[in-house]
Amino acid sequence: MDYTKLLDFTGKTVFVSGSSRGIGEALVRAFAANGADVIVSSRDQAACEDVAASIRADGFKATAKACHAGKMEDIAAVFNWIKSEYGKLDVLVNCGGTNPYYGKIAETPEAAFDKTIDVNLKGPFYLSSKAVEMMKAAGGGAIVNVASINGKIPGDLQGIYSMTKSAMINMTQAFAREYGHDGIRVNAICPGLVDTKMTAVFTSNDDMLSKFTKRFPIPRAGKPEDMVGGVLYLASDSAAFTTGTTLVMDGGVLA
Repeated sequence: MDYTKLLDFTGKTVFVSGSSRGIGEALVRAFAANGADVIVSSRDQAACEDVAASIRADGFKATAKACHAGKMEDIAAVFNWIKSEYGKLDVLVNCGGTNPYYGKIAETPEAAFDKTIDVNLKGPFYLSSKAVEMMKAAGGGAIVNVASINGKIPGDLQGIYSMTKSAMINMTQAFAREYGHDGIRVNAICPGLVDTKMTAVFTSNDDMLSKFTKRFPIPRAGKPEDMVGGVLYLASDSAAFTTGTTLVMDGGVLA
């Protein structure tokens, strides 16, 4: 092994869903900086192109391609496009997520339930299904799912979101068990509280944020950049003997 290139993605095609902002944006920037040809994707083509253009301006490779992870026709279309444009997919990161409802689990509106399931679970499942089909034909690849510590211990007033993240962890293990013989590794990270638009209900209020973080071993909210190292490791050849695992990145909360 060349220890100078442990996180080298030169020549690799990397697709990151939900990468026009937040953790996903940090990930595509990091993959690109380490040699990958990245595909920036979310529902918003213009937002994706802004990120891709910024990456290209820094001298790296990036393309924007909109895909609504909750729509089967979008998923089919984006994989047809990847096959046509790149001929292969080396890494898939399922980073798209939503949490439209905070409240008592039994009072969850049906629309919020359906949206959360579609974006957080159904989308990643079918993106992964398409990815393993393409990776299997090419001799292997890596998938990293962005779950949550709520998948291990349900978050207060976040029942449906927590359910989807728990299912994502189980899905990670199922795909890992079934496709390891095809050279495909599937792992997940479990972020804790990370300062993104989705968590603004917690992080935008200093008093509320302090209420949480003062109990953390690392007493602050995470930043999107804090998630980069774990994902790049799991996606890289450095983790060649690692599959079906979940890496908790929560500032010590579960400890």
